[in-house]
Amino acid sequence: MGRVKSDPDPLQDYCVSPSPSSHQQIFLNGVLCKDPTQATVSDFTTSALSRPGNTQTKPFMTNVTVTTTANLPGLNTMGLTMARLDFGGSGVVPPHVHPRASEVTVCLDGVLLVGFVDTSGRVFTQELHPGETFVFPKGLIHFLYNIDTVSSALAVSGLSSQNPGTQIVSLSTFISKPPFLEEVLKSAYDINGQDVARIRKSLQG
Repeated sequence: MGRVKSDPDPLQDYCVSPSPSSHQQIFLNGVLCKDPTQATVSDFTTSALSRPGNTQTKPFMTNVTVTTTANLPGLNTMGLTMARLDFGGSGVVPPHVHPRASEVTVCLDGVLLVGFVDTSGRVFTQELHPGETFVFPKGLIHFLYNIDTVSSALAVSGLSSQNPGTQIVSLSTFISKPPFLEEVLKSAYDINGQDVARIRKSLQG
């Protein structure tokens, strides 16, 4: 029997086909490759994750720093991303999804409550202490929360895509551009128009 392969996973949300007469930049693997003979060791190293991020930004009190082809050019086409997650007291990476990647997270400092919900609605949660690791399956809603109200926490994550994509559920729903029709939000969350306005104002800071 012949073997059938699926198409490779996309590295962007969509890739619209240009008209035959258009002359546009090519988008392939996110960015193009440089001449291999011009590569240097600096292309394969970065200090981007060495610096603590600002955790005083409301409403989530967290900061996520990621490696990209801009700060780590050698990452291009490698199919992975690293991220540093800094948490202030009670800081949270709110429920979100990575549509193109699974994620593995190791707690380095503090205690984190982490979890995800599968497509049947079953929730898996765990407290992570320093040195402990948790995996989030690809495309499922998940969160990370610093259970200490005062002390900070730190974690590092690896993701299985050069461009995993991130959609925070609350932000994508309530402050999308253009905005969701209010009637949709009222019906979906069983709330009224005042609730919609209040949530939008709160999330916009």
